[in-house]
Order: sequence, then structure tokens, then C-alpha cells
Amino acid sequence: MKRMIVVKANYDAEAGVWWTESADIHGLRVEAASLEDLVARLPNVIEDLLEDGPDRTEDIAIEVIAHASTRLSVGLAA
Repeated sequence: MKRMIVVKANYDAEAGVWWTESADIHGLRVEAASLEDLVARLPNVIEDLLEDGPDRTEDIAIEVIAHASTRLSVGLAA
């Protein structure tokens, strides 16, 4: 069975960065200016965190669940 790592990402509008909220890998902390940059950085960071594991080749799927929100203020007609 292929291993899957799920990473939850949020956008901090005030800071202007995407960041990893939680993940199946302890210690995974990544920030990036765009979601695409965050996703691109994940394989290398995860590989570094897994290096202390068994010496074998493993195919790992990385699934990113992203959350972003925004606001809209509209005037209501009287």
C-alpha cells in the first residue's frame, strides 16, 4: 500500500503567507508566499524529516488540504 501524508494549510492574510497548520509528520513547519510555493517545498522538507527512518525506498503521496477565506462589506439599502 502506498503511504499518504496529509498536510493542512491555511492562509494568513495579515502576514501574507501560507503555512502548514497540521500534518501527519511531526515537526513539519513550512511557510510560503503562495500555495504553489508551499506545495513545492513540501517534498524536500518531508524527506528531511523522514531521513531518520528506515533505510528503504518508499513512494509517498502528499495531499494538501488548503483553507483560505476573505470578507466582503456591502452597504444595505434603507
